[in-house]
Amino acid sequence: MWARYGDCRIELVQGDITLQDTDAIVNAANARLAGGGGVDGAVHVAWGPGLLQETEKRYPNGCATGEAVVTGPGRLKARILIHAVGPVWRGGQKDESRDLAAAYRRSLELAVENDCRSIAFPAISTGAYGYPTDLAARISLDQSRDFLVEHGLPERIRFVLFDAGDFGAYARILESMT
Repeated sequence: MWARYGDCRIELVQGDITLQDTDAIVNAANARLAGGGGVDGAVHVAWGPGLLQETEKRYPNGCATGEAVVTGPGRLKARILIHAVGPVWRGGQKDESRDLAAAYRRSLELAVENDCRSIAFPAISTGAYGYPTDLAARISLDQSRDFLVEHGLPERIRFVLFDAGDFGAYARILESMT
């Protein structure tokens, strides 16, 4: 499923983000950039040995919630790996929506700064961090659309959803936006 905004496109696929052939892949990282479960664990395994050492060396203080940083791609097909730190869901009363939107926006800014024409996102914060998928889908897709309308880049934003439930939630929101 996809939607076009000018010369740019937002697309949804179900699959494994570590297998995407895009210029940038986004990792749903934790603030320590130390690896973990879910997307973060899969990215660390696919990247290969040394990702933890690279993040510790380049970002010894980690990365704040709502921010994102770049590393090399390791064994991934991408040119760069962007580590975005989304918020832990605390009922929606702790600025979670602001922080989630900021993580997506900063990731898109880093992609453009690094001349990436395509970027693949997971559903940041919806796994272990407990963010409700429908709410996260609305925020991430709104941020992506707004960024494309404002900047006209990157040419392709792909959301890679691991399971059918996440894909369905994102598809409902994207369909309502067109």
